[in-house]
Amino acid sequence: MISASQIRAGMAIRYQDQPYKIIVADYHPGQGKMGGVNHLRLKNLATGTFWEHSLRADLKVEELPVERQTLEFLYEDGGTCFFMNPQTYDQLEVVSKVIGEQAKFLETGMQLPVEFVDGRAISVVFPDHVEVKIADTAPPVHTQGDSTWKSARLGNSVEVMVPPFVKTGDTIRLSVADLRYMDRVKAKGA
Repeated sequence: MISASQIRAGMAIRYQDQPYKIIVADYHPGQGKMGGVNHLRLKNLATGTFWEHSLRADLKVEELPVERQTLEFLYEDGGTCFFMNPQTYDQLEVVSKVIGEQAKFLETGMQLPVEFVDGRAISVVFPDHVEVKIADTAPPVHTQGDSTWKSARLGNSVEVMVPPFVKTGDTIRLSVADLRYMDRVKAKGA
């Protein structure tokens, strides 16, 4: 058991007989006779729903151990992603809904940490950014002072906004969390 003031993002807890993963934890210490409070954004591991809740700092909750294994992505079929443990060659199924929108960025052979609580996969940890190729966009525009962005489609059919100088075939670096353009990847040897 831990106090609510010790809860941090990435942890898993059991609260009101439900397992939750902590997405965001924002602790505010109290002043004077006012006790502190921890504002939490929780993901219910049983239902997949999100919940925002505040817990008093002195409230005791059960911490659930989060186990992390690096697994290799094999393929996706019918809303299920298949991973393999590279040491034991055991295969594991993870429902795409657990992974979320980021499942579109999985590529065969990609090795990613997968988090487990009570032997059940609860999330796949993606890198902060990925390099992706532009499949289709409007022709590049090279003008001074033009700050408008244009839409571009990636190879996995995801639509993102890019600067006007990006062209079809370019490789860009993309923030996975919010699908935000970071920069254009320089060609090797250039």
